[in-house]
Amino acid sequence: MRSPLIPEMATQEVQLNETLAHLKTESETLKTKLEEERAKLHDVELHQVAEKVEGLGQFVMKTRRTLKGHGNKVLCMDWCKDKRRIVSSSQDGKVIVWDAFTTNKEHAVTMPCTWVMACAYAPSGCAVACGGLDNKCSVYPLSLDKNENLAAKKKSVAMHTNYLSACSFTNSDMQILTSSGDGTCALWDVESGQLLQSFHGHAADVLCLDLAPSETGNTFVSGGCDKKANVWDMRSGQCIQSFETHESDINSVRYYPSGDAFASGSDDATCRLYDLRADREVAIYSKESIIFGVSSVDFSLSGRLLFGGYNDYTINVWDVLKGTRVSILFGHENRVSTLRVSPDGTAFCTGSWDHTLRIWA
Repeated sequence: MRSPLIPEMATQEVQLNETLAHLKTESETLKTKLEEERAKLHDVELHQVAEKVEGLGQFVMKTRRTLKGHGNKVLCMDWCKDKRRIVSSSQDGKVIVWDAFTTNKEHAVTMPCTWVMACAYAPSGCAVACGGLDNKCSVYPLSLDKNENLAAKKKSVAMHTNYLSACSFTNSDMQILTSSGDGTCALWDVESGQLLQSFHGHAADVLCLDLAPSETGNTFVSGGCDKKANVWDMRSGQCIQSFETHESDINSVRYYPSGDAFASGSDDATCRLYDLRADREVAIYSKESIIFGVSSVDFSLSGRLLFGGYNDYTINVWDVLKGTRVSILFGHENRVSTLRVSPDGTAFCTGSWDHTLRIWA
């Protein structure tokens, strides 16, 4: 004899599927409505507004220093606020602190794992944070004594359930923001290792993050494998804006110096600029001849230039207002994986899978 429950369960399942389908179509309709409303406000393109702006002349930027010492792909780097020191991390498991001016290595730490995908300098310059395939973010205090064993003072701050993709200190050494392959971002207290806030909203790996530049700006932006760039309120943990115009993974996000916009770089071979007040994409930086993905982006101090590190070993320099490429830089012998403009804007540094870092000016 058949259980009378079976047909009942089947009808329940059908109803559930119908509700799901209904909700899906409803969300799609709302999405379309949102796009239509956004389009109504879309009256003019950035490059049209910038037509009367004077064009930029020719740029002569060269490699001024090459930092050699990593035994494998350089995956991440960050400048110290002193405008001189750099921390870099690599697939060989090493984290190195350099003097970018003399090219000397000041500190080196070997992590317990390879693929150290994230590293960051503390605002005070007295510590560095790093992590990767160990799913952790660890903080190492730096001392003036070159021979001191840094590993002994290591502090594990953040724990994710998948790899650490990026980390950044907030305006103090006391808090650290992380993003991970587990699809979340999180804010941690460095001293206690306590989770202060978590940010859920990406549907896949989060690959990058950047903090809003102002002292008061309690927001940050993240990008990921779901092709989305999300802007978050750090205090509430809520996603306050979301942009989905890229056609592939977003590898890098960076705020415009004023904090009113941000740029993103993606595997779809484009960089894009999003205006937060207009709540939409305002520019695309691409050329038909550029077919390789963008791994890293950063703005010049004035915000007029956008630097992009690409997987075809080049660095493209874009005029942010006009949307045109003003320069292309060659030098690396493998893909450029990380790019950061120095705090005083006089130079920028790139790290590459060719095991080296280069300082350009």
